[in-house]
Order: sequence, then C-alpha cells, then structure tokens
Amino acid sequence: MAAEQNPAVPQEGSGMSYKRISAGLVAVTVVAAVIAGCSGSSSGAHSGPGSTAPVRANPAPTESNPPGDIPDNQVFVAYRPTGGFTGFTVKVPEGWARTDKGATTVFTDKLNSVTIATAGASTAPTVTSVKDTVVPHLRGAVPKFASPKVSQVTRKAGPVVLLTYQGDSAKDPVTGKVVRDAFERYAFYRQGHEVDLTLSGPVNADNVDPWRIVSDSFAWR
Repeated sequence: MAAEQNPAVPQEGSGMSYKRISAGLVAVTVVAAVIAGCSGSSSGAHSGPGSTAPVRANPAPTESNPPGDIPDNQVFVAYRPTGGFTGFTVKVPEGWARTDKGATTVFTDKLNSVTIATAGASTAPTVTSVKDTVVPHLRGAVPKFASPKVSQVTRKAGPVVLLTYQGDSAKDPVTGKVVRDAFERYAFYRQGHEVDLTLSGPVNADNVDPWRIVSDSFAWR
C-alpha cells in the first residue's frame, strides 16, 4: 500500500493509526536532524573509526588569496640603494612599504617581507660559517627559532649560501596575533662585501615563485 511505503504521510482512508503516524514523523525528524548536523560541521572535522566526537579545526578566513600568498599578478621593480654600499640591484615587489635603518632596508606588505642588509666581510660566507655564527645569533634573536637548514645553492648571480628556518612573527599591535613564519636567507658575497637577502612569510604560504624572482634578480654592479 502507498501508506505503508511512506508512513510519515498518511493517505485519506488508509486507516493508519495515530501512533504509527507519530512514530514515522519522529523517525523522519531524527534523520533530518542527523543530516543537518553533518552538513553544518566544519570541513576540517573528521571522525575516525571508534571516534565519539569530531576533531575540530580552526578555519582560516575566506580570502581571494590564502593568507600570506603573494598575488600572481604582483609586479616587481628594481631596487638600487643610494646610500652605504651601492654595488648591487635586486627586484622587490612594487608598492610594498619601505623602511630604512642603517645598512638594512625592509620592504613589507601584510604578512610578507623582504629584508636587505649589507656589511663588509673579509671572507665569503660558507655553509660552516653560517652554521657556526649566523644560526646561534638568530636562535637568540628570533622568537621560537627552529628548523635551521644551511646549504649552498646557485642563483643567477652565482653560488650563494642559503639558510632556511622558522620563527614567530612580532605580535600584531592591533589584533595581538602572532604568525608562524618561514624564512629564506641568501648570503651573497663579492670583493669584501656581503649582502644578506632575507625573504619571509607565513609557513605554508605559496610564495615559491615570487621568492625565486627576487633571489634570482640579485645582481652585482
């Protein structure tokens, strides 16, 4: 009978009892509640076999670009220092805020930064010298410094010592938020001059291509 196939909706003249109709309505209501609860759960919550409660994750804000990602249409312009040691150029993202402090220049935008520091040096940096001198210094200067890795790589300017590591950002003065950052520090050297190029942004931000543009653009002049 049609009424038996759909017990929640009685048909006229079916003779279905009130108790049976009520039980059907309760069952449908329970199923609907379960479906609504599943569809309303966080996309980051999963329950494994035997789990009694979902594992909840904090969702990131929805943005046109993930937090820390430099847009694909970002324009890069040449930076040529006008004071101190001026024997190099490097491309930096156009429109980023610039601050100068002694021999260090920093370009920042939101969660990312490009830091350029110059210094005199009698010898070229090596993997060993960076491990022995730079890493201990950063360990004491960068909050929660971790995961240092030193290697020699090649950029268009030639061989360069690369130090990658992680650390906490400074606390945002407005929100109080601290971001876990990933750093790439390139040590370029030529004829008694060292230029350290440090690129930083949130861990897991997809900035591989922009950082390659910047590090490959470094040139002596």
